[in-house]
Amino acid sequence: MFKLFSSVTMQPSVLVASRSISTCGGPLLFRSSVPMFAEPLKKKKRLDPQILKAREDRKRKKIEKSIRKLEKVSKTLKPIDEVQLMASLSNELDSRQRPIVVHSNDKLEERIVAAKAWSMYKHDEHFFNLQVINDLEYSQQRALNELREVSEDLYLAAVDIDESLLTCQLTGPVETPPIENYQSPDGEYIDISKKWD
Repeated sequence: MFKLFSSVTMQPSVLVASRSISTCGGPLLFRSSVPMFAEPLKKKKRLDPQILKAREDRKRKKIEKSIRKLEKVSKTLKPIDEVQLMASLSNELDSRQRPIVVHSNDKLEERIVAAKAWSMYKHDEHFFNLQVINDLEYSQQRALNELREVSEDLYLAAVDIDESLLTCQLTGPVETPPIENYQSPDGEYIDISKKWD
């Protein structure tokens, strides 16, 4: 009687499936393998080294040319219409420039002294205004406290907002009436910006 064994052999880089046929306890190691359907390798043609070098030189020159082209493009800036100067103004540029005035040291010192005096004056004025506002607030609060001690009703009448001080009255429609035959914009627009490729 024939026994049929199947086993899988695991090697570091090869997975081999084998089937063994045996008449007794151990396998006889008759193995069937998958046929290799491949045609024989073609012999490589040997090329002249000068032709290979010429090919590599052509590739290198093509790449260098494309790099030079990209470098030229990167140096050119996109023109901005708002920054460009009108031709009429560029012609009048010499007549529009002011002469450089050189001041003497005495004049410069006089200007520095005037600037310092002005800053001191504005500082004192600001400090005086703050003092006046503080004095007014203090006297107003003191008067309200004394009035509260005298009469609570008078205090509430004094603190109450007087609406007659604001005499402005505005009357008009609450909502804007609709405009007849008005076509509301749907958000579309025409892009007129220039394309720079």
